Amino acid sequence: MQTRIQVLSENEKGRIHEVSLKILSTTGVRVDTSKGRSILKEAGAEADDPTHIVRFPRSLVEESLFLAPKDFSLGARRTGWDLSMNSGDCVLCMDGEAVSVIDRDTGKKRPSRYHDWIEATRLGDMLDEVGVYWSIVSAHDKNKTPAHYVEHLIHIIKNFSKHIQEPSSSEAESEWLKEILRIVFGDQKKIKKHHPWSFLLCPQSPLIIEGTHTDAYLAFAGWDIPVAVMPMPLMGTTAPASMISTVILGNCEVLAMLCLVQAAGPQTPFIYAPALTLMDPRSGGYLSGAVENGILGAAETEMARFYNLPAQASGLSTSHFVPSIQSGYERALNGLLTTLSWPDILVGPGLLGGSMVLSFEQFMIDAEIFRMCRKAHRGIPGDDKKWLENIIALIGPGGHFTAEESTVEALHSGEWYMSDTGVHESYERWAGAGKPLLINEMRDKIDAMLSACECVPLPDDVERELSILQKKAGQCVQNQ
Repeated sequence: MQTRIQVLSENEKGRIHEVSLKILSTTGVRVDTSKGRSILKEAGAEADDPTHIVRFPRSLVEESLFLAPKDFSLGARRTGWDLSMNSGDCVLCMDGEAVSVIDRDTGKKRPSRYHDWIEATRLGDMLDEVGVYWSIVSAHDKNKTPAHYVEHLIHIIKNFSKHIQEPSSSEAESEWLKEILRIVFGDQKKIKKHHPWSFLLCPQSPLIIEGTHTDAYLAFAGWDIPVAVMPMPLMGTTAPASMISTVILGNCEVLAMLCLVQAAGPQTPFIYAPALTLMDPRSGGYLSGAVENGILGAAETEMARFYNLPAQASGLSTSHFVPSIQSGYERALNGLLTTLSWPDILVGPGLLGGSMVLSFEQFMIDAEIFRMCRKAHRGIPGDDKKWLENIIALIGPGGHFTAEESTVEALHSGEWYMSDTGVHESYERWAGAGKPLLINEMRDKIDAMLSACECVPLPDDVERELSILQKKAGQCVQNQ
């Protein structure tokens, strides 16, 4: 008896699909990669090189939907953490690329640094709710050189042992990433089988497949690297001013990229992952705390299920810049609506202010919000052992159920969600303890977790080869 949410009817999902097919075949998409246009043209699309416009016939979209695998796993370096897609489970993915951080010591916002990135990566690896890595914060004190890029990749792998979803920014970076994947996970055949790394691609709205990052992904043709496609249409600016039209636009952009991915590598694992959002009419910016974001998150998950594709949805968003009452209710509402639609992957923990500010404390709070949302999705278990009508009859009018064995069993079987976060005691005990605040409790937990952190080690021979590769990358800079 799972709790379910439905924001689109079957008829509406069918209409969204048909309208998307019409737009793709008549209006088309601007594809700013000559390699991509060539691949699509060979697959049967109509490509106009001077304008970069590509039009997609219905047959190509339908063939691409047929080719995309419906069941596959995202691999992990840590034993037992491979994630089966379309299997009925849901995990968190760290949100991506904040540029600032709330300093845990001062409570003030400042530019993010390498140390913040390392701590956030390790914290994500330690939280069981997080199953997928995306670089949650930028390291402004590191330069953009091949040596630092290789160092960045190596430290991701050393400090995060579950699945990694991280794009490269250029074809040159893709070559370095290939070398690292070979060293850590084995040859191309093993990587194709295990899928330890996936890409995140973000088409530009409206209706543009960007060139540089797409070419970086196409450099992996034949590697079977899974890809999550995340256009970010903003309702009222880069998407029409209606929720259903925003769903349609995001759907068009995902399907266009699906055609390119399947044409470049048939049966490449593909994740439906649009981040559908709203403009703030007061500023023209991203209205990240709007409850409509949760509704749209549910809608995008429903469209993924319409195609029987794995779903990666965005939630847990807020407009506020610090952990607060506002960030709490906005993130809980958005997180609950999206989680009840039950995607395979939920993106969003840890970032505030439109995903621009990392708060470690909020990261921990969001993990707790997700636990509660997951419990809400579970609903009311209704198997025969839960009905207990015989116990009701036995105790009868005016009785008491506390001492019953069934009550003890229920406590241990998850009938209650027993949170260890926040206040769950009398006012007197809370006041007697000095009225502790949740934010301070989270800071203490974070410090304790990071102090006890023991990363899953790499084999010695892998460490040696990575060290050699890092030196090679450093020499590239010296020789330029």
